[in-house]
Amino acid sequence: MTHKHSAGLLLYRGAGPAGPAVEVLLAHMGGPFWARKDEGAWTVPKGEYEEDETPEAAARREFQEELGVPPPGGEPIPLGSVTQTGGKVVIAWALRGELDPAEITPGTFAMEWPKGSGRMREFPEIDRVAWFGLDEARRKIVTRQRIFLDRLEELLQEAAGAGPGGE
Repeated sequence: MTHKHSAGLLLYRGAGPAGPAVEVLLAHMGGPFWARKDEGAWTVPKGEYEEDETPEAAARREFQEELGVPPPGGEPIPLGSVTQTGGKVVIAWALRGELDPAEITPGTFAMEWPKGSGRMREFPEIDRVAWFGLDEARRKIVTRQRIFLDRLEELLQEAAGAGPGGE
């Protein structure tokens, strides 16, 4: 069985230990299933890609498709991959940058709703984005993607000279 693959960009701002607190930009998943959920209903802006596209290129394309704005420039930091509960493999990069959540224009998808009605409706792929500190982001993001937040925090601590664990 082949698993689906997704790639995404985790936008962050702030410097961490010596500067402003680190915040990450998360996207709340759109559609009727997620409408009334909050904790565990946020994600790294991401999407599927095919074998003929590099994961990093797909992450940049999906950022634009999902948010309706191009990703900021800069060199992305690899955060590795995780396998989500349904088997999808997600690979992510962190990218320092700013984005005003009011500027997003999310892409849409069509699905039968209500299920079994035969009526197709369009829903936003994401219905909102917001900046969160790392502790709050860990409560909001889907469980299997929390590792991306941990990896980002560790990399930023190492870059600041604090070493792993802030020592």
